[in-house]
Amino acid sequence: MSFENKVVLITGAAGGIGIAAAKKFAASGAHLALVDLSKEALEKVSAEIDGKVLLIGADVSNEEDVENYVQKTLDEFGKIDVFVNNAGINGDFANIVDQTVENYKKVMDVNLIGAFLGLKHVMKTMIEQKSGVIVNTASNGGLLGAPGMSAYVASKHALIGLSKTAALEAAPYNIRVNAVAPSGVDTAMMRSIETNSAKGHEKEAREAFEAAVPLKRYATADEIANLMYFLASDEASFITGSYYRIDGGGGATSV
Repeated sequence: MSFENKVVLITGAAGGIGIAAAKKFAASGAHLALVDLSKEALEKVSAEIDGKVLLIGADVSNEEDVENYVQKTLDEFGKIDVFVNNAGINGDFANIVDQTVENYKKVMDVNLIGAFLGLKHVMKTMIEQKSGVIVNTASNGGLLGAPGMSAYVASKHALIGLSKTAALEAAPYNIRVNAVAPSGVDTAMMRSIETNSAKGHEKEAREAFEAAVPLKRYATADEIANLMYFLASDEASFITGSYYRIDGGGGATSV
């Protein structure tokens, strides 16, 4: 599953899963275009990666920024073979009756509008190439409900539907689109979720979250990157329009 001289574009590349994915593809010979809101954070990531790396600061919810990161990638590398559409936030937790419109919009802007804009502009390039692979980062929150997380859950449910539609529109052009749906991953986002759910009792929150997983732990970012890597590879050449749970067995039980 070599990605030698392939161009891999990753959004949310300064976060835990984005970093793991960048390292995984780089180790296989890929050229990387890494996108995040903070270019300074990306510089720390690139220091740990060998090979050709382009760093682009961008707000994924801003269409002009999205057009810019796509164009800069093309200017540098001439193509986009793989798009890891990964940027996302969890937002503030509150029950629906207490949730603010501002927070709801913020989560939707990044998790759904940002993902849509990435698809819109990267797919244009891949359609011209008549090739490409897209992996969207959804969540088990896109399959289940979670009290206090209505904005995040709604955005990830929508992203799975968007992934299926994109796959159908892209298939005639030899472009594959899939989504990964992780449960809790041991990253900074999970620290935020622990704090949001039980401020001052983060340790107990983590223990409760992990106890609910049949494998009794969070995933590592590397484990999620491994699945992304497979779905982007030629080994997955007949897989499109699907979403893949990576949840330590959580989807096998209703408890």
